[in-house]
Amino acid sequence: MTAPSTVETAAAADVPTELTDGYHLVVDALKMNDVDTIYGVVGIPITDLARLAQAQGIRYIGFRHESNAGHAAAIAGYLNKKPGVALTVSAPGFLNGLVALANATTNCFPMVQISGSSERHLVDLKQGDYEEMDQLAAAQPFVKAAYRVSRVEDIGRGIARALRTAISGRPGGVYLDIPAAVLGAIMPKAEGDRTLSRLVDPAPRQLPAPEAVDRAIELLASAERPLIVLGKGAAYAQADAKVRQFVESTGIPYVPMSMAKGLLPDDHPQSAATARSLALKKADVVMLIGARLNWLLGHGRAGWNPDAKFVQIDIDPKEMDSNQPISAPLVGDIESVLDALAERTKPGQITAPSAWREELGARSAQNVAKMAARLEADPHPMQFMGALKAVRDVVRAHPETYIVNEGANALDIARNVIDMHVPRHRLDSGTWGVMGIGMGYAIAAAVESGAPVVAVEGDSAFGFSGIEIETICRYKLPVVTVIMNNGGVYRGDDTNPYDDAPSPTTLMSAARHDLLIEAFGGKGYRATTPAEVTAALTEALASGGPALIDCVIDPSAGTESGHISHLNPKGITVGNITPAKK
Repeated sequence: MTAPSTVETAAAADVPTELTDGYHLVVDALKMNDVDTIYGVVGIPITDLARLAQAQGIRYIGFRHESNAGHAAAIAGYLNKKPGVALTVSAPGFLNGLVALANATTNCFPMVQISGSSERHLVDLKQGDYEEMDQLAAAQPFVKAAYRVSRVEDIGRGIARALRTAISGRPGGVYLDIPAAVLGAIMPKAEGDRTLSRLVDPAPRQLPAPEAVDRAIELLASAERPLIVLGKGAAYAQADAKVRQFVESTGIPYVPMSMAKGLLPDDHPQSAATARSLALKKADVVMLIGARLNWLLGHGRAGWNPDAKFVQIDIDPKEMDSNQPISAPLVGDIESVLDALAERTKPGQITAPSAWREELGARSAQNVAKMAARLEADPHPMQFMGALKAVRDVVRAHPETYIVNEGANALDIARNVIDMHVPRHRLDSGTWGVMGIGMGYAIAAAVESGAPVVAVEGDSAFGFSGIEIETICRYKLPVVTVIMNNGGVYRGDDTNPYDDAPSPTTLMSAARHDLLIEAFGGKGYRATTPAEVTAALTEALASGGPALIDCVIDPSAGTESGHISHLNPKGITVGNITPAKK
C-alpha cells in the first residue's frame, strides 16, 4: 500500500470535525429513549435546551411555575407508565420543582426532574455564584435517587440511569443535575453519539415465589368475609383485564381507593365502596392490590377488624409489615402476581360466601338511598352536593373525560358523588394530600390524552396553581375548571372577633374566578344554581376549549379540614384565647 502524501494528510486535517454539545446530547438521549414531551419553566441555563428539544420534535409545554410543571410530569408518568420529564432552572426553580418530585416519589409516579445548576468549583467553595446551591444534596432526602452529570461525555449515561431508576421496581421521582458548563461543553459528534444508549427492559417483570402464591391462595380460600382493596398501584399497572378477571372469578367484594376508581366501574355489583366502613370493620382476610396500609387506610388499625389477616401485592418487599403483619406477602409486579394466582388457583377454590356479599349489598343499598335523597335536595344558596351532582350528570355523557380533583370538602364530596367507569380517569391529591396539583394534572391529562378534562377545585386549592389557566389558554387545551367557591379555606363564614382583618380561613367572598380566564381568552361562566352548572358545563365541554365555571356555594357549606378533621391536634380552644393588647 502506498503511504498518503503530505498533501493528502494536510487535506484530511483541514476537514472540519462535526461537533455536538451538552444540549444536543441531552435531547438526543431523551429522544433515543422515547421521551416525547417535556414540562418546564425556562431560564438560565436551560432555555436553549427547551428550544432545541422543540426543534427536534419533542413537545415542550411551558408553565408559569415549576411546581405545576413538575406535577404535570408526574401525572404524565402515572398515565403513560413511563417517566414524565420536568425541566427547571437552578436553585429557586429547582426547589419549586422539588415539591412535585417529592410528591411523585411518595405516590410512586415515575418522574425525572432535570435542572441546570451552578458551577461546581464555585458551589463547593461557597463563592456566591448566580443561584448557587448544592442541588444534589438538597434533593437526595426527598427522591428515589439523585444523580449529577459532571462531564459532557456522561450525559447519555446520566439520562439512561435516571429514566431506568424512575420506572424500575417501585416507581418514583429522580433528580438529574446538569451544571451549565456541562450543557455548554463541546465534543466531536461521533464520540458523543457513542455515549448514548437506549434502555433495554427498564421495568422487568418480577415474579412471586410459587410458595408465596400458594400461601395467599390458602388464606383467601379460608376466608369467611374476604375483601379486596384496590389502590392506585393497581391502576398504574395497566393490568385492567386481569384485575377484573380475578375480582369477578372469585366474587370477592372490593373497595377502590380514590385513584383506583374506574378500574372496575363504580356501579359494579361487587363494589363495596358505599359500604366501606362495614367492609373494613368485618373483613377477616383482606387482599391489598397496589394499596398500602398508610394513613388513608387508618394504618390497618382504625376502623378495621382487629383480627383481620392481610394478603399484600407489592413490588417492594420493604413495604410488607409496615403497619400490620402481612400474613401472605406477594412480592412482584401486579400483572405477574395475578398471572401466578390465576395459574395456581383451582376452579372454585376462592369464593366469597353469599351471606357476606348480601350483608354488604344491603348496607350499600341503604347508603345509596341516603345519598340519593341528599342529592335530590336543591337548597339555596347552592351546596356542594347540588353543584357536584350537576357535574356528575354531565360527565356521565362523556365517559372519556378525565376528572382532576383537589380541595378539602370539594375533594371529599366529589369523590363520593362523581362515579367513575374508566380506569386512570380520576386524578387527585393522592397519598400526600398535597394542594396545588390541580392545573398541572389537568394540563398533562389533556396533553397526553387529547381528551377533555374537568378539574373540580376548591377555591382555596385553585389558588395554588390558578395562574396556569393562562397555560391552558395558551395551548388551547380542552380543560374546564370548575371551582367550588364558598369564599374560604374549608368554609367562608369564619370571622375574626378581635379586629377587622380577615380570619385565617377567610378568602374573598366576592371573587370572580370566571373573569380570570376571560383575561387570557378562555370562556368564563358564573353559576349560582345546579341548573346553571349543568348548562355551563354542557356548553364548555361541547366547545372543546378552555373554560372556567365559578360555582357560587353557600359560605356556610363545608366542614373544617373536610373528612380528616380528626387529624387536627386538640389544644386550647380558640374561644379561650385572649387577644393580645395593641
